[in-house]
Amino acid sequence: MYGDDATVRRILTELGDTWAVVGLSSNRQRAAYGVATVLQRYGKRVVPVHPKAETVHGEQGYASLADIPFDVDVVDVFVNSDLAGAVADEAVAKGAGAVWFQLDVIDESAYDRTRAAGLEMVMDRCPAIEIPRLG
Repeated sequence: MYGDDATVRRILTELGDTWAVVGLSSNRQRAAYGVATVLQRYGKRVVPVHPKAETVHGEQGYASLADIPFDVDVVDVFVNSDLAGAVADEAVAKGAGAVWFQLDVIDESAYDRTRAAGLEMVMDRCPAIEIPRLG
């Protein structure tokens, strides 16, 4: 398991409330859209990161993490596993405190690199499931 309950709780409650959601677009059918809604309900600022740089849930979107002109606490990753490692590396470069790979997003070497860089990391879990579960 990549990210025990203590790590999940730390990311959700202690690392800050600005979450960059990579893969979030205005497509309501995508999981990222619903998860972002839940994050906002729990007080998180959700910043969309998507090539289209669309405004979603009232927040300006950006084409990449590097384009975001302010600090990001957590990078929540909704891309295929083969693309996720590069996003984790961008999160390290951005100075994020944590990286969260969504359900079925797994890259063990990215996990190791991200942890070695000093960031918290969770993989193959969903904050919309974890927030209510952990209370």
